[in-house]
Amino acid sequence: MNQPDYEFLRKLLRDKSGLDLSADKQYLIESRLLPLARKAGLASISDLVQKLKDGSSTLISQVVEAMTTNETFFFRDKVPFDHFREVIMPELLKARANRKSIRIWCAACSTGQEPYSLAMSLKEMSSALSGWRVEIIATDLSQEVLEKSKTGLYSQFEVQRGLPIQLLVKYFKQAGELWQINSDVRGMVQHRQLNLLHDFSQLGTFDVVFCRNVLIYFDQDTKINIFGRLAKLMEPDGFLVLGAAETVVGLTDVFKPLADRRGLYRPSGAVAAAKPPLPGMPRVAAAGNQFAAKA
Repeated sequence: MNQPDYEFLRKLLRDKSGLDLSADKQYLIESRLLPLARKAGLASISDLVQKLKDGSSTLISQVVEAMTTNETFFFRDKVPFDHFREVIMPELLKARANRKSIRIWCAACSTGQEPYSLAMSLKEMSSALSGWRVEIIATDLSQEVLEKSKTGLYSQFEVQRGLPIQLLVKYFKQAGELWQINSDVRGMVQHRQLNLLHDFSQLGTFDVVFCRNVLIYFDQDTKINIFGRLAKLMEPDGFLVLGAAETVVGLTDVFKPLADRRGLYRPSGAVAAAKPPLPGMPRVAAAGNQFAAKA
């Protein structure tokens, strides 16, 4: 791949998805886009670039999806889910006792393991949540991974990664060689296609935001912009959960870290001077789920 083609693809990916590739990632482009080029009947990356320059919106979407990292598994990294059970939910159960409603957003949800891990965690506390209204909104840039998430179908390998056996038995049914999460758990998660570079204010206000392992791919200005817009969507006493390699420290003061709770942050009340996002996506109304205790 020649340098002009690489620079074109770097800019395209940065503009369309926020993915900020360093100057030495040609191998990554080739490994992920050459199969896509051949599938489209093109002989090389250069031919693919030419087609993209001609303005093929379908091909642009396919390139962005191919380059978006979708690594995920159930209860990934464990610590955030410990925070969810031990800190976040106990505090929100007290703070929201009058209104009895909680809204959770999983940004960059990929194939669904994160939102379904949260849904199962909530099921495990069903007695404390009887009569509560709980919403989990799961968003991702990729429509392909959202479709997989909606089905709730996972291979044996996928359910063996991080999912305790007792939860597999309790919340999944075998479907041939696959495992499907039960319909009542699937019904707790609403899916929306969304690009974090675009306006996401239409999603409403949240008590909890899981935004893990996605901001690491963005440049500093984009991270600051997204943090500022996230803070405006969160309740003043809400919680932001980031990935283990992510932090707000040194970037923004709109969130403050919780002592001794790695990756867990709360709004600070500071006002962000963020640049406006790119043009927003179509407005989508969100519906809620009534949480009923199970025997």
